Amino acid sequence: MINNAGHSLYAPVLIYGPPGAGKSTLGQALAQALHIPFTDLDSEIEARSGLAIPQIFSQQGEVGFRHLEAQVLETLLDGQERVIALGGGALLDPRLRARAEAAGIVLCLRAPAPVLQARLKSASVTRPLLAGDLSAHLSNLLAERAGHYASFPWQLDVGANSVEEVTWQVQAALGRFYLRGMQKPGFPGCEVRIRSGSLDELGQCLSVAGLGGPVLVVSDSNVTPLYAPQVLANLRSAGYDASLVEIPAGEKFKTLETIERLWASSLDAGLDRTSTILALGGGVVGDLAGFAAASYLRGISWVCVPTTLLSMVDASLGGKTGADLPQGKNLIGAFYPPRLVLVDPDTLATLPLEELRSGMAEVVKHALISDPQLFAHCKLGWKVISADWDWLVRRAMAVKIGIIEADPYERGLREVLNLGHTLGHAVERAADYSLRHGEAVAIGILAAARLSERLGIAQADLTSQVEDSLSKLGLPMNIPAHLEDKMLLQYMGVDKKRANGKLRFVLPVRIGKVLHGIEVDEPGMILEEGR
Repeated sequence: MINNAGHSLYAPVLIYGPPGAGKSTLGQALAQALHIPFTDLDSEIEARSGLAIPQIFSQQGEVGFRHLEAQVLETLLDGQERVIALGGGALLDPRLRARAEAAGIVLCLRAPAPVLQARLKSASVTRPLLAGDLSAHLSNLLAERAGHYASFPWQLDVGANSVEEVTWQVQAALGRFYLRGMQKPGFPGCEVRIRSGSLDELGQCLSVAGLGGPVLVVSDSNVTPLYAPQVLANLRSAGYDASLVEIPAGEKFKTLETIERLWASSLDAGLDRTSTILALGGGVVGDLAGFAAASYLRGISWVCVPTTLLSMVDASLGGKTGADLPQGKNLIGAFYPPRLVLVDPDTLATLPLEELRSGMAEVVKHALISDPQLFAHCKLGWKVISADWDWLVRRAMAVKIGIIEADPYERGLREVLNLGHTLGHAVERAADYSLRHGEAVAIGILAAARLSERLGIAQADLTSQVEDSLSKLGLPMNIPAHLEDKMLLQYMGVDKKRANGKLRFVLPVRIGKVLHGIEVDEPGMILEEGR
């Protein structure tokens, strides 16, 4: 994982490494993915000097080129967020390297020498230090700089993976994403930023994103005393007129009555169409605040600042907003994504163990869907997991982000995110929300794995692997005995994932692969597997 400690959320990303590593190619792809500017240092040097790189070497030698290179790079380290592709020797000077590492995040690319040589042969650019016998000069250069390149903490292997794969790896490691799947007039996209300590940069984030005030902060009775004073002070120090509305904590208050209160509070705070609603808390707060933003004045901007593990890795992403009805969960709402999702894993320090467990059910779900490495991590125990929430949160969020970008309005692939939820929502509702959402989902996930094995869809050991993971996390695995099948079937019957009157399930095949849209003729089968 890339360590962002000490850097601004908007620190530039510098792509470094040997000639032929693909610094410019990756830099351009990363800048486009993150919706930020890209600068190629060599191209900038040529533009400012009016000379091609070989001409500079010919007229001024390598010493003169390095001096010019340092001058240009210094002007680019101006605090603006951008991606900069560096030349292969740009950071050989220890003083310039120290300046670059203090100002930005340096990613050093690596690839086998034959791969570098093949790329350089096919390139149209002439590199003065490799002119002539390419093989010999490249071999000597790599030998001379081997220790230098290896000394950078953040190494990225670009020898085998595609540019798209590497770009995605870098985004997950940086904890920076830009979601475009729900773009439309008036909504350019959604920034996602994940970093410990980022709550102190909230006001700057809103300003950079061009979000207007006044800002209405929506939080609940659990989170308000913990973080609302800090958030309000930070927003006000950034020049925003900020006020707070506190709602009762809990799923029971995810109702239209609460939405009405948020509309009234928005009016009282003087919010207009250029203003912003900010959700500070867990999934219930985000769903309610987002739906209030979607419907107030026919839609204003909103920001999600999740403070629970479950909301970080799941509820904050994808733009699903809404409220419950007495008949079931999330039966009213809208797809209305936030303009910004800011995740500070430090807020997990105040979360009770039971809430962390609940959030881990969604992490296990994401791991089952497409990340075997994350699934293996979930079985390592609380000591390992809690030692690096940053890594786990980024990894789990990356799974969901990839899926919702591919299918933002749940017309196909996005259904996989409902793994464990058809039964889970019914259990949660039948238990009158005495079970946490993640606890109910854990029961649903294991029941889905058991049913998948029973139907011959899953590999033979899948259930035991899922049981092992949930058990080590301390999550429940069976439907509480006092919940009646009749009631559970009733609540599954109004589940919003029905199609043509039939329930559709997501069933796992193996760790990292699931199938969606599986119709089960007898819904009671899932209850049998959940007991």
